[in-house]
Amino acid sequence: MAYLKNVLIGVDQLLNTLCCGRPQQPLSSRCWRWHRDGVRHWPRRLVNALFFREKDHCRESHESERLRMQMPPELRRRD
Repeated sequence: MAYLKNVLIGVDQLLNTLCCGRPQQPLSSRCWRWHRDGVRHWPRRLVNALFFREKDHCRESHESERLRMQMPPELRRRD
């Protein structure tokens, strides 16, 4: 299961990069930043609807990215 999740995250980051986003950032994290900054709100609603089992997927993705949870434990920030 971990392998499949890693592949899906890689595809997610590739899609974000192809859409002129930051290479290491998942698309859902970018959607949260757009919502937070008042740029556009519909992408967050769409992505959150796709991940209906999670309450606020985009915000959680952004928070995970901010805390560098995608990195190995020894490379994460210790805030």
